[in-house]
Amino acid sequence: MSKPGALYDEDFVRWTEQQAAALRRAKTAGANLPLDWDNLAEEIESLGRSNRRELRSQITRILHHLLKLEASPAIEPRAGWRNTIRQARDQIDALLEDSPSLRNDVEALIAKQFRIAAELAADDLESHGEPTERIKARLAADGFTAAEVLGNWFPEKAG
Repeated sequence: MSKPGALYDEDFVRWTEQQAAALRRAKTAGANLPLDWDNLAEEIESLGRSNRRELRSQITRILHHLLKLEASPAIEPRAGWRNTIRQARDQIDALLEDSPSLRNDVEALIAKQFRIAAELAADDLESHGEPTERIKARLAADGFTAAEVLGNWFPEKAG
């Protein structure tokens, strides 16, 4: 059997899920400790949910800027958009290093957040009088793959 704290170092999100479940089982089993079992379990679970929210936020950020890079003919903001994507990818790498089980959520989050990111990107471009047809075409076709979102991929050229 592994050390009780080993999972904490290996996969924080899985640890939070496991610990919350253990607290609930201990309460049900009648552990006679003066603890606020339900709220303790909820707080531990919320730590894992916080990491999922961060992953969702960074994925949305990457999608938003990939779409602008793909659709916008503008030259000037491109370097900033690429830098934002790199920073978000670095944040995701750190999250996935701490909680590898979050990798299981990446594809679903990309699919779920794609439309939201497309709306944000279209609004940004429209506010600067830029075309949004490529964003609409991407929406009609498909989104980005996990490899494109998390890897070192950028759209080939400006809109």
